[in-house]
Amino acid sequence: MQLTKYAHSCLRLEHDGAVLVVDPGVFSETSEALDGVDAVLVTHEHQDHLDVAALTGALERRQVPVHGPASLAGVLGDAAEAFVPVRPGESFTAAGVPVRAYGGQHAVIHPDIPVIENLGYLLADVVYHPGDALFVPDDVQVDTLFAPIHAPWSKFSEVVDFIRAVAPRRAYALHDGLLNANGFGVLDRQYTALSKTDYRRLEPGTRIDA
Repeated sequence: MQLTKYAHSCLRLEHDGAVLVVDPGVFSETSEALDGVDAVLVTHEHQDHLDVAALTGALERRQVPVHGPASLAGVLGDAAEAFVPVRPGESFTAAGVPVRAYGGQHAVIHPDIPVIENLGYLLADVVYHPGDALFVPDDVQVDTLFAPIHAPWSKFSEVVDFIRAVAPRRAYALHDGLLNANGFGVLDRQYTALSKTDYRRLEPGTRIDA
């Protein structure tokens, strides 16, 4: 499997000629990520994870399933016809890739902001994309973790403890679209020192073996 990390929280997984895309959001290179896509996974409804206009355009060219929490039905607009709701704990196949859904709720941003649905996805029993939550799967040994390193809802110490609890072979930075060079320098150094795994940040468009 080949995996491409795009800006912020978007991943593209290519396997046996099929393409699976996770969280094509407004901060990401959605046109490139969605090119030739066979299925889409969305962790939750926030725009940095779901660019509805870009997704609708991709579906106009080719109708493919869009998997995500039930709350997405209210925000997908014309793309709702392709929607397949997913529940926490559910296993299914998307673009030929086995997927398991975890969690169920977005991390708390502030008590005055309603908590929405969020799903983390384990892809092919290897790659874990948690969306906007720090839910630790307790039934699998994750090989490759994409960890949300910066967000309005996150705290550095909690993300470090999340990475340690998942205990992957390697961890890559996710959810980094609001950072500048100063922030990257500080957080890359801290996560590398404290995460207790092989931690790296990939430049947008970088491809790795998954």
